[in-house]
Amino acid sequence: MNPHLDTRETRDRRQRELDQLGHLPGLLAKALKAPGWRRHLGDIDPAAIVTRADLARLPVLRKSDLRALQSATPPFAEFFDPAERHGRVFTSPGPIYEAEGLHDDPWHAARGLYAAGFRAADLVLNTFSYHLTPGGFILDGGARAIGCAVIPAGPGNTEQQVELLRHLRPTAYTGTPDFLKILLDAAAAAGVESTIRRAAVSGAAFPASLQAEIRGRDIDAYQLYATADIGVIAYETSARSGMVVNEHVLVEIVRPGTGDPVPDGEVGEVVVTALDAHHLWIRLALGDLSAILPGPSPCGRTNTRIRGWLGRADQTTKVKGMFVRPEAIAEVGRRHRNVGRLRLVVARSGEVDTMTLKAESAERGRELEAALAETLRAITKLGGTVELVAPGSLPNDGKVIEDTRSG
Repeated sequence: MNPHLDTRETRDRRQRELDQLGHLPGLLAKALKAPGWRRHLGDIDPAAIVTRADLARLPVLRKSDLRALQSATPPFAEFFDPAERHGRVFTSPGPIYEAEGLHDDPWHAARGLYAAGFRAADLVLNTFSYHLTPGGFILDGGARAIGCAVIPAGPGNTEQQVELLRHLRPTAYTGTPDFLKILLDAAAAAGVESTIRRAAVSGAAFPASLQAEIRGRDIDAYQLYATADIGVIAYETSARSGMVVNEHVLVEIVRPGTGDPVPDGEVGEVVVTALDAHHLWIRLALGDLSAILPGPSPCGRTNTRIRGWLGRADQTTKVKGMFVRPEAIAEVGRRHRNVGRLRLVVARSGEVDTMTLKAESAERGRELEAALAETLRAITKLGGTVELVAPGSLPNDGKVIEDTRSG
């Protein structure tokens, strides 16, 4: 049985890069037909965007800003060509509104499900919500693109779902990992044998202890990294070695608060460009942390791998009544090129908030400390101390602001 959905997954890495980047000029030209993208991208020449370095010079669009943008210009902040037709329209918490394309598998979920072992003979119990949010449709469309039959169960209603297990005997599951455990426990208590043998899970943490328990129930479960805007961005494979990036997206990892790519291996914010003419996103900053892993996956797929979800990039905190954002710390770094990673540690001394800026630098001396402290005050309007530390000594966890205050 072929472990790969098609040959695109195993093509030469350089050929993939050339093919994906070759689509950028045309996709950007299409994007600029929409007023929202024209406002956001400004006066750019799409034909000049042909490398990753060119792409990195375009502004990021922060997902956290979409609510305000869509409220100002409903419903989609004019990020879609007015002539574009949609199949469904959804809402996510915020609210943020998303549109679904009319083509097959519009959220590009089939690859992730195929990597999880889903095949045409499977009957899939889909427990993601079909109500307002796109989760249920994301996995439904991907499963049916493979040829699976789908039970549109949605979340909850555990007793009814146990009856589905009893009578319909599904072989595959899509949903959150915690609900899978709830369902299996309820089935066991009711004396119902589960026929589920494979699962694709997302939307919640899947800790090692729960992975072991699900595996102990003879279920092979794989994680998907997906969002309501993009669909499936990356997916786990049989190699169990990171997550392989989907074929329809370009993923960048940038320093939180900026649009500047970080070296491979360094933790930063996930920025995605969706190479889908029906559902265009250009450098959408998701607010999630991850890192790029070196080399291709042992499963034979040659696309970039990421470590998966490592936390949130938005570390905005309030100090002495004023917000301090990652963008401010990034600006300190831009003004002092002789420092490496920066980390602002917010603490409490007595009843007073304090800030300490830890800066990696091979240089030492009060002159650099004073210059950094002055820049920190100028940008944040707050005073703080500076601590110079050895290059490479700060944790590689993507954290730019560390709030150690309790309560």
